[in-house]
Amino acid sequence: MRKRAAALCGVAVVVAGTFTAVPAGASTPQTAETAQAAKLTWKKCGTADYPTLQCASLKVPLDHANPYGQRITLALSRVPHTAKKYQGPLLVNPGGPGGSGLTLAGFVASSLPKAVAAQYDVIGFDPRGVGASKPALDCKPGYFDPVRPDSVPSTPAIEKANLSRAKSFAAACGKKYASVLPYINTVSAVRDMDAIRKALGAKKINYFGYSYGTYLGAVYGKLYPDRVRRLVLDSIVDPTGVWYDDNLAQDHAFNDRHRAFMAWVAKYHATYKLGTDPEKIEATWYAMRAALAKKPAGGTVGASELEDTFLPGGYYNGYWPYLAEAFAAYVNDKNAEPLVEAYENFAAVDASGDNGYSIYTSVQCRDASWPRDWNQWRKDNWAVYEKAPFMTWSNAWYNAPCAFWPTDSLQPVNVANGKLPPALLFQATDDAATPYQGGATVHHMLARSSLVVEEGGGNHGISLSGNACLDKYLAAYLTDGTVPRGGGEADAVCQALQDPEPLASKAASTSSRGSTLHGLLGFRG
Repeated sequence: MRKRAAALCGVAVVVAGTFTAVPAGASTPQTAETAQAAKLTWKKCGTADYPTLQCASLKVPLDHANPYGQRITLALSRVPHTAKKYQGPLLVNPGGPGGSGLTLAGFVASSLPKAVAAQYDVIGFDPRGVGASKPALDCKPGYFDPVRPDSVPSTPAIEKANLSRAKSFAAACGKKYASVLPYINTVSAVRDMDAIRKALGAKKINYFGYSYGTYLGAVYGKLYPDRVRRLVLDSIVDPTGVWYDDNLAQDHAFNDRHRAFMAWVAKYHATYKLGTDPEKIEATWYAMRAALAKKPAGGTVGASELEDTFLPGGYYNGYWPYLAEAFAAYVNDKNAEPLVEAYENFAAVDASGDNGYSIYTSVQCRDASWPRDWNQWRKDNWAVYEKAPFMTWSNAWYNAPCAFWPTDSLQPVNVANGKLPPALLFQATDDAATPYQGGATVHHMLARSSLVVEEGGGNHGISLSGNACLDKYLAAYLTDGTVPRGGGEADAVCQALQDPEPLASKAASTSSRGSTLHGLLGFRG
């Protein structure tokens, strides 16, 4: 699922590849420390939703091992503290890789209890290459324009077409950003986070990350354990599977979540008229997919675009009523318009989505090794597809540029850590994007961490989403560092919120549906 939020503060898209160099003739050369600790200048950039937001920028080395070389710019946002009791900066990240964090600062500050938020400077940032940071990568604009080849490579010709696309994207990135790609990775982003800490004048940071942001936070904790004050990780990446194995695990989890959606549709047969047997409804969905592969709806929604449209339902069940309406309209009324509208609102990629995908691939392909032999991908993905057909091949092609990536790969960071203060972890049992095992694994890897489980929950990004039980633990932790201590694998268990009900009336539009948080969490990882 790609991010579609507009860039904050009206910052124009910057010409990719632009850098600011350190002045060659400076009489007093900057040291690495002073270069990274430049004073931030905050300016008002409030929005209707978040009127107290402020924005700033920070120059950091492209290569932190060469602080006097090329420099890039990070875009930052802030909701400043207002309470006398100040607990320092709270850096927030929505994940991705490739998600913009600027607006997330406003969301977190406004969603926490006022007395808690008032004690922190909530700091959002666009990681290197993302959004309003400069340069903002866009390897191949329009890469996801419809109609793409069917994701399922049922014939050699279809496989060849998809392989050609993946190779062309990797080649475009390599040609356009040859000097940049070696430095678009998680460790470099973590070094940037420490530069932000220095620029804020803080000895330690508090950190709150969702999804991929949990890996970012865990790696920061590994590299700088003495600089972490509090650490909140929500919907947790399994760091032992980055990134090839994690993506294969996602395929099984998303298939389960799609089947949960089918069961939900069956429960409301009176509304959707699609039957009461989830397996038969699922067969109907795949029949719709087959029909769209032959004749795309509205000339834009083919089989691959249909998968893109329904994938967000695996992240957030609040989308289910809108997806069910589009499904029913196509099947029962031969009306493709709601399906096209759902695609345009949930799945269509704009410029920010192209940027997000460029960073997603750049980070994941560089972070860890991927099979370079396509035969291995073919074997593994067909094996998973047999058990979990919903998004296996869609996900494979989403990641396939990594098989042809123009840089070599780094070794993943072992985030096992006995030096951190108590960390607070949140994980839903049925999360598809970051399956439950990731939360359990990180809980074991981070000594003194505390795991709060949402039993029966399937949404991705679960705190600050309406579950008062979860938010109680978050507020207590940010107030005084309190964490629950249980006797089992989970230190505390909260019950999931109820699934949504059908809409009271036919949806005129699917635009702007869903919680604010899930508008911010638009990622595969």
